Amino acid sequence: MLSRTALAVFRLSGQFLAVSERLARPVGLTAARWQVLGAVLGEPLSVARIARAMGITRQSVQRVADLLVADGLAEYRPNPAHRRAKLLAPTAEGRAAVGAISPGHRGFAGQLCEQLGGEAEFAAVADALRRLSEAVEALEDQHGQIRNR
Repeated sequence: MLSRTALAVFRLSGQFLAVSERLARPVGLTAARWQVLGAVLGEPLSVARIARAMGITRQSVQRVADLLVADGLAEYRPNPAHRRAKLLAPTAEGRAAVGAISPGHRGFAGQLCEQLGGEAEFAAVADALRRLSEAVEALEDQHGQIRNR
């Protein structure tokens, strides 16, 4: 069951990445840049916090964040809680780029919702994936090692 689930999740991840690349490409973004910008739309966050929320390495987020800053789509701001760990925030240009993706994103989300049989079914799928992620997280220690019982 674990192998079947993992294979399905890997396939789904690849499919989501491909769709994200197609949606982001027309506005000059990649899926990774869109993902990092999207993480800071609500509030500026440190690179480490973005990485934790996404479940990816800090180094990969740092690389994308530096590219976003170099392209003028994001900026680093002082972090009152930590002198060295700056906060990443979108610029007006970064917000506009993400906003330009929204119509395509909404359209795809609507089609996917319809394909799944409606909002209730879509919500159930999202909830099941969230619970699966939380269960895996509960079985890992702080270093990502599987806890032995």
